[in-house]
Amino acid sequence: MSDVTDYSETCARLAEAAVDRGVHIAVAESLTGGNLASELSKAPEAGTWFRGGVIAYHEDVKFGLLEVPEGPVVSEPAAHAMAATTAKLFDAEIVVAVTGEAGPEPDEAAAGTVWFGLDNRGRVSTSRKEFDGEPEEVLAQTIGHALELIGTCLEV
Repeated sequence: MSDVTDYSETCARLAEAAVDRGVHIAVAESLTGGNLASELSKAPEAGTWFRGGVIAYHEDVKFGLLEVPEGPVVSEPAAHAMAATTAKLFDAEIVVAVTGEAGPEPDEAAAGTVWFGLDNRGRVSTSRKEFDGEPEEVLAQTIGHALELIGTCLEV
């Protein structure tokens, strides 16, 4: 794997679809620490369709601002709450949320465990992935999968 993963083509396709459909997108990030928002904000016309995001790295931000229920933050309930609350905060039709453990030392979950929350026009779903590799590789795979989830909502 190269040191830098290029998501520009994927984000450009998402941007075009979001503009065509009049959809607003936002993100809630923990594991990815703002990297997902950074990729989306570089896409064409981002100012018209990308609402922004919350980087909720500390659990107090998840429990407070994002209304995550008390308990583990690398979990299905956390991903669900992060997506649903961010959709309300940003008035966005599509929100992807990520919370996970990149490693190398596991905290709440095994290294590579990532929970995704997806709010697609008020319908929230969650999914769990187990990624292999070093923390940087887990991060890249997480961003890639989050973009794929957005793409499924936009049918691209």
